[in-house]
Amino acid sequence: MQNYLKVIWGLQEWNDAPVSNSAIAESAGVRLSTVSDALRKLAEQGLIGHARYGDVSLTAEGREYAISMTRRHRLLETYLVRNLGYLWDEVHDEADRLEHAVSDELVNRIDHALGYPTRDPHGDPIPTREGEVRRPDAVLLGAVEAPSRVRIERISDADNEMLQYFASRGLIVDAVLDIGPSAPYSETVEVTVDGGDAGASDPVTLGAAAAGAIWVSPVGPAPAA
Repeated sequence: MQNYLKVIWGLQEWNDAPVSNSAIAESAGVRLSTVSDALRKLAEQGLIGHARYGDVSLTAEGREYAISMTRRHRLLETYLVRNLGYLWDEVHDEADRLEHAVSDELVNRIDHALGYPTRDPHGDPIPTREGEVRRPDAVLLGAVEAPSRVRIERISDADNEMLQYFASRGLIVDAVLDIGPSAPYSETVEVTVDGGDAGASDPVTLGAAAAGAIWVSPVGPAPAA
């Protein structure tokens, strides 16, 4: 049950679209009938608002619980990467398994040991102990007009193979990208990673799915060609 609250929070955190049963089922990797049963029980406990065949929303109590679980998950992911040498595409499932086993005290000690990080390896904000969530002001890469210079703020961890590809091309959190013109009607985005003193990388062409997994913030105008 705990996981469904976290899934609902995750679906609405970066997207203003209503949360549906089917979206929850897809994100959780379970059948729609399983989700329906779980949501009914959560509604009975006062943790969600859910009309039959309608959208799903968290109540104040449900939101508090979901944020607490999200904090656990993202701190564990950060600890696994920083302290145990995990790669960013390896930590999601591992943190899913661990988050139900650790105590609040251990989570708080991990937070302290890490220096109170504000975001996880994918750029997702880590809620504070008080439940405050500081989401960066970012938009999807595909919504930015060319030419522009942007910084990667967050990358979805929904697809491990995509994370591996992004890392191989230098598309990681805090990387600065120059967005160039793309072919008309192609639904692609062409970016070049600014390598600092090492210079720019080769251009990378991203399809709609890849561009829809990256959130960015403006840095300034793109350099002149």
